[in-house]
Amino acid sequence: MAFTEQYDIVVVGAGHAGCEAAMAAARMGLRTALFSFNLDLIAQMSCNPAIGGIAKGHLVREVDALGGIMGEIADAVGIQFRLLNTSRGPAVWSPRAQCDKRQYRVKMRQVLESQTNLHIKQAEVVDLILDDAGENPAPRTARGVRLRDGRTVFAGAVVITTGTFLNGLIHCGEEHYPAGRSGEPPSVLLGEALKRLGLRGCRLKTGTPPRLDGRSIDWSRFAEQPGDVDPTPFSFRTVELPQKQVPCHIAYTTPETLRIIRENVGRSPMYSGQIKAIGPRYCPSIEDKVVRFPDKEQHQFFLEPEGLDTNEVYVNGMSTSLPMEVQWEVVRSIPGLENAEMLRPGYAIEYDAIDPTELDRSLAVKKIAGLYLAGQINGTSGYEEAACQGIMAGINAALLVRGEPPFTLDRTEAYTGILIDDLISKGTNEPYRMFTSRAEFRLHLRIDNADRRLTPYGRKLGLITSSAWQDYEQKQARAVALEKLLATRKVNLPRLTALLPDLASALGNVAGQTYGQLLKRPEISLETLLPVVEAEWEDSGAAGIEGLGHPLSFFTPAIDDGVRRGLSARVRNELKSVETEIKFAGYLDQQRKAIDKLKNAEQRTIPAGFEYAGISGLSREMQETLARVRPQTLGQASRIPGVTPAALSLLHIYLEIGDKRKTQAASH
Repeated sequence: MAFTEQYDIVVVGAGHAGCEAAMAAARMGLRTALFSFNLDLIAQMSCNPAIGGIAKGHLVREVDALGGIMGEIADAVGIQFRLLNTSRGPAVWSPRAQCDKRQYRVKMRQVLESQTNLHIKQAEVVDLILDDAGENPAPRTARGVRLRDGRTVFAGAVVITTGTFLNGLIHCGEEHYPAGRSGEPPSVLLGEALKRLGLRGCRLKTGTPPRLDGRSIDWSRFAEQPGDVDPTPFSFRTVELPQKQVPCHIAYTTPETLRIIRENVGRSPMYSGQIKAIGPRYCPSIEDKVVRFPDKEQHQFFLEPEGLDTNEVYVNGMSTSLPMEVQWEVVRSIPGLENAEMLRPGYAIEYDAIDPTELDRSLAVKKIAGLYLAGQINGTSGYEEAACQGIMAGINAALLVRGEPPFTLDRTEAYTGILIDDLISKGTNEPYRMFTSRAEFRLHLRIDNADRRLTPYGRKLGLITSSAWQDYEQKQARAVALEKLLATRKVNLPRLTALLPDLASALGNVAGQTYGQLLKRPEISLETLLPVVEAEWEDSGAAGIEGLGHPLSFFTPAIDDGVRRGLSARVRNELKSVETEIKFAGYLDQQRKAIDKLKNAEQRTIPAGFEYAGISGLSREMQETLARVRPQTLGQASRIPGVTPAALSLLHIYLEIGDKRKTQAASH
């Protein structure tokens, strides 16, 4: 008799999606098993050893606000922190951290192993256990998984997060071989098992650059890129960041680099026809850049350390699948890298993915109850895109087992909601990457207010601890008190002149204005006004907040040996959040009105079994598209490629007719 095990939730794959899914389910009280090929490579940063970036930092903040772990891990092992896009408005500011690659997976494993209800297992999952629906029109149900060693593992729900492992194939020049990533086998049997389910699939491609030995690099030839003096954390719960930061370096291709690539581009699997899968448009290989932009004389890349205890350097921007000897020539054509030693060559990897239109908003497979997919298997790219899907899939798998309705986020609430809506409505024929431009309401979806948007959800779901919730409530109370003070206190010009004479002389006539009105000026910051605001608070005689005292005591820099220290990143972020709400109040009000309109469309639900074939005047192509995607709301239907306003109007009419018939039937 085969050995069997029983869990509430099984998560397949321990990458960035799998770790978040497993942690979410376990924190919600479900007995969870997390299966990985290799326990030593949990949360392996198989490409860039960095977390965050443009829009990606927003996703990490949202994962953290819901109660996820990626932000806390990145803060703990970060070796360089930068806030990107600060030359533009706060809507697009986004944190990024260069991480210690080895320490990231070590820290992640420590966190996973310390979590109650979570059981980490090393094994290969080769198949799903499904109930046979037989003549029943209801979908089949996932009941567990089978392992290569013969074990059977039963579960109430299964989450698959296999990354690039499904039938993975690595390419380096003319050479190609099966692998999930360099040095690890692919998941062939599970890939074939998923194909048997009848789910629409696609073949995608991604790549990675060569890694160099830092001791063989002439660092004096490159411009240094330091981290921020006052680093910005990812997690709302992080109090202190690591003190030690290391620089990255900026480099450029030369005419010789471009010549070598052009002469050998035919040997790249992407151009020889060896790879037929579609690669990421927004993170192309170096040979792809040279071909697509033939007039560009120079391409930038970055030399990024992979950790504090290694000499390995990641060449960001030089992803390639050219033959190894050509990669060696390309690297050495760059001044400062003439003697560089290549520790690992770059390569491309193609892998199987599932068409995400097979999923609903909860990331559940529509045809198979109890089966959830998250991460690159859904056609996305990046650790951050994977993590936000992982936590959502883990939450919903847990809710299913508990017999509770699914938890979803819409486009107005989070970038996570935008990503999932884009995937399930439009699908993707290339690795999907998040951008701030994908958000209709990006001023509303900022990094500083991710906790205000999502932490109440995380608390309700059981992912936010009591102490973290108390910190959150105190932070919101501070913000409310500070906003009220700024909105009601008139500018005291003598005080302003005494404390900030240069600012007072530059302001001109401010008679009758409140400090809030003063803050609407682009050149004024709340941090600059803080000495005056502190004095105003004391003068106001306002009572402290229960259990908190005077909120400005949190914002006031500590005094050490008579010297006032600077503000911490945490305090600065809180001040900036209040300031942003005040400065952009008019724009935010406009966006809230637009959000209400969109929500009205989203609230118009479409019955699960709605017959699109019965809509007269709707083309067959449109009927087939709607039947395939099965939009859950009229709003989602509007975002399906090819669905016209006329088609939406027809659909709305037929929904109204259906409602009237139901009402009439009920009255009889």
